[in-house]
Amino acid sequence: MAASFPETAISTERLLLRPLAEDDAPGLAAMMADELVLAWTDHPHPFTEAHALDLARTLAPAHRATGRGIVLAVTEHLTQRLVGLVELRHTDWRLRSTEISFVTAAWARGEGYAPEAVLGVAQWLFEDRGFLRLELRTAAGNTAAQQVAQKIGGISEGVLRSAWIVRGESGESAAPGDRRAHGRPDRDLSGYDPSGHDPAGYDRRDPDRPAVGESRSDLILWSLLPEDMETPETAAPAWAGGDRYVLRD
Repeated sequence: MAASFPETAISTERLLLRPLAEDDAPGLAAMMADELVLAWTDHPHPFTEAHALDLARTLAPAHRATGRGIVLAVTEHLTQRLVGLVELRHTDWRLRSTEISFVTAAWARGEGYAPEAVLGVAQWLFEDRGFLRLELRTAAGNTAAQQVAQKIGGISEGVLRSAWIVRGESGESAAPGDRRAHGRPDRDLSGYDPSGHDPAGYDRRDPDRPAVGESRSDLILWSLLPEDMETPETAAPAWAGGDRYVLRD
């Protein structure tokens, strides 16, 4: 039997990361309809509630059960509103390494939710699951996703040339954050899944789907190791609700 992640929930200061549920379908479909999500991801377009239900019921559970990774809904503690989606994928159990990708809802950008969620997952991986490496890949033009990688302490390891497809007008621009499309340039723009496959391994590239102005993009490869994470000297212990790691300016 393949190794796999357990069903789990991860709590941070403001967020709860938990398994995706059927009730998340309307919010997930609305989140995926955003112009910037279209530009930087390879999800089906349009992404419908039927897609969301299939992901929650079948694809995400299969993704976890087969050991490829895990898909987590990101919600606010106070409102339980869906903030985003985080996925671990391409997990190598021998190397104890995996890749993370994320989507942030348009209304939640600029609040620091993306780095908080990613850092929470990294902390869980390193301390609770014994992992030794976390990777993040960001499109060359997605400067805000690169800022997320920097804020969590990620180290840039190089560029994968012409390794991703971006879609639509915003994907073809030099830096989507500069377009002020969401009112907060270069802050917490979601970057997600720089391959062509969904969280459970199915191909998102639908040959019957109309083309949406695709173009090729380089990818920046970032890594995070346990020793890269900065621990505050005066932090309270984890069991007391203290933050064990800090975001970088």
